[in-house]
Amino acid sequence: MLLASTSGNIQSLGWFTFLQHYWPVLVVAFVVAVVATPIMRFIARKTGIVDRPDEARKMHKKPIAYLGGAAVFIAVLAGICTSYFWIKSPAVFQPFPLVVIVGMFAIGLTGLADDIFEYFDPWWKVAGQLVAAAAMAQQGVGTRVAEGFMRGVLGISESVCNYPIVEAGSLMPDPITLTMITGVIIIVIFVLGACNAANLLDGLDGLLSGTVAITCIGLIAISITIALHLTQVDITDIERHLSKNMFLNNRGDGVSLIGANIVLGFAVLGAVLGFLVYNFNPATIFLGDAGSLLLGYLCIVMVLMLGEQGRTYIVVAGLIVFALPILDTLLAIIRRKLAGKAMSEADSNHIHHIIKRKLGSVKLTVLSLYGISFVFCLLGVALAYAHITDVIRAWVIYLVAIVIFGGISFIALQAARKHEA
Repeated sequence: MLLASTSGNIQSLGWFTFLQHYWPVLVVAFVVAVVATPIMRFIARKTGIVDRPDEARKMHKKPIAYLGGAAVFIAVLAGICTSYFWIKSPAVFQPFPLVVIVGMFAIGLTGLADDIFEYFDPWWKVAGQLVAAAAMAQQGVGTRVAEGFMRGVLGISESVCNYPIVEAGSLMPDPITLTMITGVIIIVIFVLGACNAANLLDGLDGLLSGTVAITCIGLIAISITIALHLTQVDITDIERHLSKNMFLNNRGDGVSLIGANIVLGFAVLGAVLGFLVYNFNPATIFLGDAGSLLLGYLCIVMVLMLGEQGRTYIVVAGLIVFALPILDTLLAIIRRKLAGKAMSEADSNHIHHIIKRKLGSVKLTVLSLYGISFVFCLLGVALAYAHITDVIRAWVIYLVAIVIFGGISFIALQAARKHEA
């Protein structure tokens, strides 16, 4: 996969080698999801953990089982475990960071409690997301996104970004810097935003699970592209910024998180494809909050891990791949602000509601949104490739993405306004 050459550079063996090494993660996650989902469906039906239809917003006509999120959780975890016992990664790659698994449990369990208990306090779900974000920040997973933003966008010097506001000590081996503080804020915003964006998009059979599958394909492609162009200079830079407070990570001698990103991408992809067998219209089981919040978290973890070199454009590329849930959430915020409604007040003007009213078919609506998500996926991958290789003009991709994003936003807001009138 990646071998250190005598000249100190990293020598790539190609895309096929990556796929050849990591495919067991995909297969195991898929098989576990296919097996676990009907079991969870049976348990949900027997215990009455179901989503009952209403006349206003929900499309299904009869109660549908929850606990799909539990099946996805188990499948993703199985895929990750496979990477420890089956996959032999290059020495420069860290094993999968345990803090991500801590976050999975925090978000999955609070989401599951919401699915099971009808009057569960929603602040507990927020608490679970904050625990997940705090674990990542403690580990330093995603904090260099802040450095890329401050240096690349705001033009702040590296010496200012990394100046120790609070010096390191025996209980705190890493100093508190402006980068760390800003990184923590960014991680919290990203995790809370992505979890709730995924939750809002989960409104039609198979919509979120299929969208996440497409997102994973894009993020895997970006990760492999980065890995194929990783140099010894990059590795030295990543190693220089590694957090010393590593008690939640058995990283060994590894440096880069790109291998972990590929593992997570394949694990989530296999899990959602296996779940989609039962979740595509007509669905017999739903993700529930446990599944939708978990998938949002895992997607944003992959995006944040792309930023380990402090390159803002790579993170932007990852966000473009994940653009459909982000777009739907931004439009919901704008819509409710314009209408003077509270953010917690549900409505039936999300993108999937608007397209469903036009097409009349759940399947056609979901397939249309898959198409939109795929376009964003292509744009994100192309943007990353353009910046990494300089083969394509990056500004062209930015322009196309802005035009598509703006066009969809305008059409959706106009349609929502007509529906409210």
